[in-house]
Amino acid sequence: MTNLDVAGLLDAVCARLSANCLSWLLPVAYMAIVGSFPFNSFLSGVLSCVGTAVLAVCLRIQVNKENKEFKDLPPERAFADFVLCNLVLHLVIMNFLG
Repeated sequence: MTNLDVAGLLDAVCARLSANCLSWLLPVAYMAIVGSFPFNSFLSGVLSCVGTAVLAVCLRIQVNKENKEFKDLPPERAFADFVLCNLVLHLVIMNFLG
């Protein structure tokens, strides 16, 4: 990937991270207003947003060229790890929902 592609990817990851943080607020606001009757649904929604945000931060750290710790890791591998971990995370969350 070229430097321009990586810069665009970092911008996309930051936008996704912002969207995750905003979508985390919706279930929290709902629980504050209405109550927490389906508590496992609330936990699933919040943990999905937080877990995806954590994985997005990890992807951003791995893809950033200024980080020398992951200089040998190709961005394609980092993205594949991100997708696989997201798949596992959401399978666990769907299992938690019942």
